[in-house]
Order: sequence, then structure tokens, then C-alpha cells
Amino acid sequence: MEQASMNLLRGDHALVTGAASGIGRAIAVTLAREGASVVLADIVADRNASVAREIADAGGSTEAVTADLSTRDGWRGLLDGFGDRLPSIFVHAACPPRHEADTPLAVAEEIFDAMITTNIRSGFFLGRELGRRMKAEKVSGRMLFVTSLHAQSPRNLPHYSAGKAGMTMVMKELARELGPAGIRVNALAPGAVPGGGAEIPASFADKIPMRRTGSPDDLAGMALALLADRFSRYVTGTTIVVDGGISLYNWIPFTED
Repeated sequence: MEQASMNLLRGDHALVTGAASGIGRAIAVTLAREGASVVLADIVADRNASVAREIADAGGSTEAVTADLSTRDGWRGLLDGFGDRLPSIFVHAACPPRHEADTPLAVAEEIFDAMITTNIRSGFFLGRELGRRMKAEKVSGRMLFVTSLHAQSPRNLPHYSAGKAGMTMVMKELARELGPAGIRVNALAPGAVPGGGAEIPASFADKIPMRRTGSPDDLAGMALALLADRFSRYVTGTTIVVDGGISLYNWIPFTED
């Protein structure tokens, strides 16, 4: 059932990276439903355009921009494209696909670099420049970084875990620096959410206290709560875990034959 809008973000302008699919798409659609005009940034142009049409068909305001955030030119071009327009909301959900074969002894250098650049470098420099502009124009901005439970624990994918851990510290540094200007910066840490290259067998749900894997919409609702001042105007520098309780486990369950 489609949720009714509360118009929590009417008048806001939002930039969402990684908006063409998964968690980024769900967040972008939710922000548009709540009244924000949304710039969708993603490397996959056709899927990104499809999300833009979906938002427009529902009466929302949107623009799709193709951007490869694994490169310096990608994040700089995205910033330059705004001109005088300034987002009051920035969501960094872009992340290259991850593959189970890219283990510590196997991951290629170029794959490692793309993951680190997309998550940390692009996230930091986009956040820093937007923060500078928000501060100069006295905009009460909000930023949200999509990290992972594996910012804190290994995933057997070193580039992914390192990228999300670095992004978490980027979030905290920006929150400290921008807080005095009234700009809030937080993060979401999803648990087991299929997509993005993650291979999660159906049986894995039995290991989660809520007995199901997550969905992008599970994250989008919490993202809205963190971006809407009505609910979180005194929340900054923190990571909210949305994982169905899986992080309650601090051991590896085993059974004897």
C-alpha cells in the first residue's frame, strides 16, 4: 500500500547518489513523496531515468544526472552541475557492486580503488563542498551516509568494509565541523539487504531475530526520520542501525553433527 505524504520536506532540495536502484532509489522516492525536489545521481543512466519517470508520474519534482563517483571528475562534475542551486539535503548511497569472489587475497587493485573512491573520497568531497555552501548561505542542511554493519566488522570483502568504515569517520568529522552552522550529518547502517551484488541465501533469514532480510523501504523510512527536522532536529554524528536485530549476535552460531 502506498503511504500518504506528510509533506515533511516541502521546500527542500535533495541530492541522492546511487539513486537508480536499491536503498538509494527507495530513499529518493520517499524524499520526493514528502515534497522535496530530488536530483538523482547514478552511473546507470537508463535505470536512473526510469526512477525519475516514476517520481514525475507520481507528481514529484526530479532530475536525473549521470555521474561516475568512482572518479574525481565524477564528483566534481556533479557539483559543478548545480550552479546556483544548492541542495538542503545530501544523501550518499552510491556504492559499486560487491562480489563474493573479491576476498582479501583476490580483490583487484582497480576494484579496491573504485570502492574506496566512491564511498570515501566522493562522499567526503561532496559533503565538504555542499557543507561549505550550506554554511555560507545559512542553509539548515542535512546529510545522510549509507554505510554498513561491516563498517565495524569484517565482511571478507576488504574494499567494502574499509570503504564503509572510512565513510563512517567522514560522517563524524563533517558532523563536528558543520554542527555549529546548524547542519546535521548522520549515517544509516543496513543489515542484510539483498541487492548491490550481495548474495544472501533465503535460509539466512533464519539467523535474523526478525526472521527476514531487510528491504530498501525499511531503510527509506529511517532515512526520512533522520532527514526531517520534525523527528531528529537534535540528532547528528550518529549511525542508526537498521538490521532486524542481526547485530545482537556477537558470536558465530554452530551445531554439532
